[in-house]
Amino acid sequence: MNRAIRASEVRLIDDDGAQLGVLPIQEALELARSKDLDLVEVAANAVPPVCKLVDFGRFKYEQTKREREAKKHQHLTEMKELRLRPKTDDHDLDVRAKAARKFLEEGHKVRILVRFRGREAQHPDIARGQIDPIPRSVADMAFVEQGPAMEGRAMFAVLARGSKPQPRAPEFTPRPQPPMNQGQPPQPPANPGPPRERVEPRRVPEPNV
Repeated sequence: MNRAIRASEVRLIDDDGAQLGVLPIQEALELARSKDLDLVEVAANAVPPVCKLVDFGRFKYEQTKREREAKKHQHLTEMKELRLRPKTDDHDLDVRAKAARKFLEEGHKVRILVRFRGREAQHPDIARGQIDPIPRSVADMAFVEQGPAMEGRAMFAVLARGSKPQPRAPEFTPRPQPPMNQGQPPQPPANPGPPRERVEPRRVPEPNV
């Protein structure tokens, strides 16, 4: 900015967006000073560099405001976790299912985790029976992205919003066939039939005169 710009000449843009052409750096600085503005480099890699006449304080304020607005509208996907036990009752499962739907509607993923204690790990079918009702309750908007699968002394499944992607069918490429009779002697025609008999013309005897 201003005296920190090292180029000998710059392509200058006025504060109202008008193109002023290529000017020596000193002339561009004097023009900025005469308008009580700053000379700000906006495209340093251009040849020559592009500079603009701006009120730097206002320029930074508007830039910060734009970044803040962009960050406000930026959505970050989080992994929300719902914890269950093999003995979680139906009412609590309904509560967890409603929470899963809320998280999915907000664009997050949901990780369902069932922890085992003692000998409960010997009955993974019970944990699967606790997990399965939740994906079924949100099947209209989400699918099981991962699991159910064991993870130490726990079973988990991950739900994601959307429909399950279908596996892409492999493309079939027919193998090229070699040309007919390549490197082989010519074959006789099929079913030529029996040889035809030669018919001799019948001679008529000459009359006696």
